[in-house]
Amino acid sequence: MASNNRKPTTEEAMRDIIARVRVAIPLDLPEIQLCGDECRSCSLKLVEFMRAELDNWEARLDAGEKPGLADLSRLERTARKVHAALEKNGLPVIRQE
Repeated sequence: MASNNRKPTTEEAMRDIIARVRVAIPLDLPEIQLCGDECRSCSLKLVEFMRAELDNWEARLDAGEKPGLADLSRLERTARKVHAALEKNGLPVIRQE
């Protein structure tokens, strides 16, 4: 992580977003827990999609790709939408600031 006297690079910021999403969204819940009685949107598909997005970005970062600010914004916005949908479906998501 970046020190207090400098801004993080976009790579550091992307890794931070990925880490926060992995904590906040239950990506490793078994399928039986993802599919409950009431379902406004498919939690299983949302979790699979979010997991794939995070894995994809981690692989791209490991390959040396530098994300832009639009990439950071897009991933964070997507994660917030998935988080909200999972929360509405009653899944154990963690609220973050």
